[in-house]
Amino acid sequence: MPDVNNTLKRLRSHYRLVIMNEDTFEEVVKFKLTRMGVYIVLSTVFILMVGLTASLIIFTPLKYYLPGTGMGNAKQIKEYRQLKIRTDSMEQALKYQDNYLKNIQKVLQGNVKELDTNRIVLPKVENSND
Repeated sequence: MPDVNNTLKRLRSHYRLVIMNEDTFEEVVKFKLTRMGVYIVLSTVFILMVGLTASLIIFTPLKYYLPGTGMGNAKQIKEYRQLKIRTDSMEQALKYQDNYLKNIQKVLQGNVKELDTNRIVLPKVENSND
């Protein structure tokens, strides 16, 4: 089991971050840091970014562009379903009408294929008026 005091010591130990100019070795910026401070700053930045992103999606019209979110209230969902059903039925009717017109055009042009059927030979019916 790791020593808790040793871990706390490492988290509170001070470190120096120095940014230097490579050509002149002049110190440009220096920071005094602790591991705990770095963890706290990074965690805070992460939480702020998540919160900002969530609020941006929730409180702006962006939610309408994400699938499965922000479809609106129940009335809008019902209208959407009705429009979807209506559109599907109109597409089906358009297919039937197009097929009907193509068949009429074939008949008028004489491009009707002979049907692959057999004639049924029916026996003659005798009229008995006797």
